[in-house]
Amino acid sequence: MGPVLALVSFVLLLFQLLLVARAVLDWSVALAGPSVPGTFRSRATHGVHAATEPVLGPVRRVLPPLRLGGVGIDLSFIVVFLAVVIIRSFI
Repeated sequence: MGPVLALVSFVLLLFQLLLVARAVLDWSVALAGPSVPGTFRSRATHGVHAATEPVLGPVRRVLPPLRLGGVGIDLSFIVVFLAVVIIRSFI
């Protein structure tokens, strides 16, 4: 079972890195403005969202964003990220 668990841990690590990339790219929109279509940032954002949304979407439907005034905190991102960290710690 060792190689299988190592592979699962590696895939979860890659997904964890994609989640971090998604957070950075989402913040880049807030700091630098929307990306121009066709640029590297635009393509990277689209790719990362396409890879992570199948996991985050269902969690977001169950756990909507927390509204604090004009700010929304995406709890689904936090829950999925912590779940990946916990699963990797058990493997």
